Amino acid sequence: MLLSLLSDKRFHPMRFRELAGLLQIPRSERNELAVLLDELIREGSVCVDDTGRYLAGTASVLEGEFLATGRGFAFVRPEEGEDIFIPESKTLGAWHRDRVLVTITAEAGSSHGKETRREGMVTKILERGFREIVGIYKQNQNFGFVLPDVLKLDFDLYIAKEHSKGAVSGQKVVAEITDYGRNGRNPEGRITQILGHVNDPGVDILSVVKAYELPTEFSEQVLAAAEAAGSEVKPEETEGRLDLRDVPTVTIDGEDAKDLDDAITLQKKEDHYLLGVHIADVSHYVREHSPLDKEAWKRGTSVYLTDRVIPMLPHALSNGICSLNQGQDRLALSCLMELSEQGELIGHRIAETVVRVDRRMSYTQVNGILTGEDAEALAAYADFAPQFRLMAELSEKLRARRRERGSIDFDFPESKITLDERGRVTDIKPYERNQATKLIEDFMLLANETVAEQFYWLELPFVYRTHETPDPEKMQKLNIFIHNFGYALHLSREEIHAKELQKLLAKIEGTPEEALISRLTLRSMKQARYTTECSGHFGLASKYYCHFTSPIRRYPDLQIHRIIKEYLHGELTEERIRHYRASLEDTCRQASGTERRAEEAERDVEKMKKVEYMRKFLGESFTGVISGVTGWGLYVELPNTVEGMIRMADLSDDYYRYDEMSQSLIGEHTGKKYCLGQPITIVVANTDKLARTIDFVPAIS
Repeated sequence: MLLSLLSDKRFHPMRFRELAGLLQIPRSERNELAVLLDELIREGSVCVDDTGRYLAGTASVLEGEFLATGRGFAFVRPEEGEDIFIPESKTLGAWHRDRVLVTITAEAGSSHGKETRREGMVTKILERGFREIVGIYKQNQNFGFVLPDVLKLDFDLYIAKEHSKGAVSGQKVVAEITDYGRNGRNPEGRITQILGHVNDPGVDILSVVKAYELPTEFSEQVLAAAEAAGSEVKPEETEGRLDLRDVPTVTIDGEDAKDLDDAITLQKKEDHYLLGVHIADVSHYVREHSPLDKEAWKRGTSVYLTDRVIPMLPHALSNGICSLNQGQDRLALSCLMELSEQGELIGHRIAETVVRVDRRMSYTQVNGILTGEDAEALAAYADFAPQFRLMAELSEKLRARRRERGSIDFDFPESKITLDERGRVTDIKPYERNQATKLIEDFMLLANETVAEQFYWLELPFVYRTHETPDPEKMQKLNIFIHNFGYALHLSREEIHAKELQKLLAKIEGTPEEALISRLTLRSMKQARYTTECSGHFGLASKYYCHFTSPIRRYPDLQIHRIIKEYLHGELTEERIRHYRASLEDTCRQASGTERRAEEAERDVEKMKKVEYMRKFLGESFTGVISGVTGWGLYVELPNTVEGMIRMADLSDDYYRYDEMSQSLIGEHTGKKYCLGQPITIVVANTDKLARTIDFVPAIS
């Protein structure tokens, strides 16, 4: 009756009150109708338009995360498949990071020679992504507003005077949302915390921490559980474990690292390599459903900001008993691999072990030994130098094998931001990978692939790291871009091969445009995520991949350690298998979500610090390269990784039109052309730390 009524054009669409009236449902019983409508919305039989009217729906309804753009329209990222485009009029008032139901209104296809995305409308907001807002308070006479720090929240939060907590203009505040607003009405809130003035030292990063609701404090119960783990391995804990304490073992990490969760052993017997990747046995101390486990699941990952680390586990574990510290017995879960002279895996074993690290090495020291440039390190670690050279030898063979199958190796510099004691930026420069960082990456990748393949063939529930094939439209845009440098990708409409991107990166290696093209290639690919299905990793050209090597800082690694250990002990009963099949989907969803949250927070802090740094150079000239061309201006990237924008209005020597096909701006009268990848000299004109933007203007030639 209900569905036939909604499908009838005479009554379609209707608001809730009209619908209840037509069905002759008394007010006292209308809650039952609301519950029924919610169920029908979930299954797609009914949907709600942006004015609150009900209408007959379609069965094509998906659940996903709402991703705002700050420009009105948005996307919804479902658990599987492509993102869904949401026009501005179809958002139902959803906010960035909300979980929503979306009804598909148009499938992907081709129109006028262009590929079009799936399109949809939000039909229900299931869960709000933000419960509180962090931003700058603006005071009026009888009320105030909070301007959100998260730029994708494009509204002002209304604060009644009695809920302002005495805040004044210019202060960073935390505000609890009391009303999410609707139909043009502003959301409302009340201030719960004043962080300090916007210009106070440390307030900027603290604001990001609060804005993303990153948990910074551990409860007393969690801290007590971490302390109870102790600081030393007890003799009884080593029973039944493979004892590797007499095998020469090293850790290789950054100079400042304190949570050392992976160690390496390597020997060569005849023509075989015996490689051991030993990972801290965190699951021995963090038991399922314990307070420690619940806190780790909630956090999902450690977050690395420029001046602090927000750890997944308390320091008593991450820097203590779970850290593979030099000279101390530690429990580990080890992947022991045998490889041929050519670097082919010919056998492996996963075992619970006890290890003792002989040397705690830094990337800089090992690289200095391998290049022969660090005489001091060579002298201090002469007994381990042959082992490091053996590692470099095997690493090169592993990398060559990956290159052969089409694995993509992004070798572009990250940003290294240096702060003073007050949190002010003193320097920004590219953070270069070296031979030591690469060899550790090679060994960790091999261990991750080896573990994933074994558990795939065992057909047991597991958590995989999945990286899907890129979107063809994005690859086509990348192809247009690299034509500016004389490169080309051979793209097939049916399939994109990782080997094509690998060939491109090989061609640009050592060129001035390497960093730019590498970064844009990465942006053109999909984001990796955690799944229970093993569908492969496109970027690594790997059929089997998981995260096994960092259980101190990533929850999925910790979770699969538990599964591995239960398998080793013969404890994966039918009941336990059912348990994991029922729970791992939630684990994957949570871990993927917390990973994205951490990445957004880290990116926000990096942008903010870059803006702060470039303020010192207002009026100064730099030479960069055009990294983006749009209808509203040019993006320019400087050699220190800082990116800024030249607005169209500041290209004052001509009227420029945007040519989408060539990704360029062309002067109407002069014919002057600005293309992707083109060198350009700019002047730093303005910086806005709140908007996280840097404005450039062309230097006068």
